[in-house]
Amino acid sequence: MARVTLLLGGNLGDVKRTLQTAQQLINARVGAVLRCSHRYESEAWGFPAAERFSNQALEVSTDLSPYEVLDECQEIERVLGRNRAAEAVAKASSGMAYVSRPIDIDVIFYDDLVLDDERLTIPHPLLAEREFALVPLNEIMRRYRHPVTGVTVGEMLATLRKTETE
Repeated sequence: MARVTLLLGGNLGDVKRTLQTAQQLINARVGAVLRCSHRYESEAWGFPAAERFSNQALEVSTDLSPYEVLDECQEIERVLGRNRAAEAVAKASSGMAYVSRPIDIDVIFYDDLVLDDERLTIPHPLLAEREFALVPLNEIMRRYRHPVTGVTVGEMLATLRKTETE
């Protein structure tokens, strides 16, 4: 059994209900949800959006491989209304790297695995820059050490907040 950490977020539609349904589907299709953070709201990161994002971290026990976890999460996103083709068009027309979406599920950690290929990068490469991700992660795994940097989630959040105030 592996422990996978997922970050769920979205800013379109009934996000609270979408995150609840995503958690139920993850529990059924990926593995048992062991820990779940509260939902946290934040401004959009990397693009302007009228709607605030709601984010939540989950720790899941799974028998699936990292790629199977990714495939299941992307299928759950599709079932819950995410349309990656429409997002690609919106990104191209706006010139932005990101757009609003009803659900996004990112694989943040998979045990202490380090993986970097064209399909999947674990740990998530932008984690240390994203307060919206670190806040819910800090709630459920403050002392977890990043497998590459050795820095805890709590230390990453403290460093980011210190940098933002300087």
